[in-house]
Amino acid sequence: MPSHRRQDASPVTATARRGLVLGLLGTLAACASRPALHPREAGLSEPIACVPYARAVSGVSLRGDAWTWWDGAAGRYARGAAPRPGSVLVIDRTARMRDGHVAVVRRIVGPREIRVDHANWASGEARGLIHRDQPVRDLSPGNDWSRVLVWYPPIGDFGRTRYAARGFIHPGGPYAGLQAASSSSG
Repeated sequence: MPSHRRQDASPVTATARRGLVLGLLGTLAACASRPALHPREAGLSEPIACVPYARAVSGVSLRGDAWTWWDGAAGRYARGAAPRPGSVLVIDRTARMRDGHVAVVRRIVGPREIRVDHANWASGEARGLIHRDQPVRDLSPGNDWSRVLVWYPPIGDFGRTRYAARGFIHPGGPYAGLQAASSSSG
């Protein structure tokens, strides 16, 4: 009986096939190690300030400088001292940061550490960039997130400045990026 085995026109060696598989696995691993793009980031472009970024990603519909968001949220959104995925961390203004800062909580790492997605948390060439899954630590004596330390991407470490934080604004719905962030991070 004649053999009906398919013969490839260009045979691929086992070594080449193994190299291709390992290359694809390496590419997939590199993609999995990066934080997922938030679904609401579609249409946003860099450079972008923290306020329009946080408004688009969190769904918290507030306007004005970041430091005004805490009072602006009164009566419109729940506010509190405990972070939740999707809530907006409001950092007070300082002499060097006149507009304050807002960041969206991506995930809770522990009782004193969260990860945030935010924009415009750097100067120079990094000004206006979006940074995802960035660490923030609670340094407050009462574990109430009133004093925080924020990761500074240009140096790849926490900055030295301890910032006064007003608290967290909690939007009405679940954070759209929560599932992707929780399943892709360890």
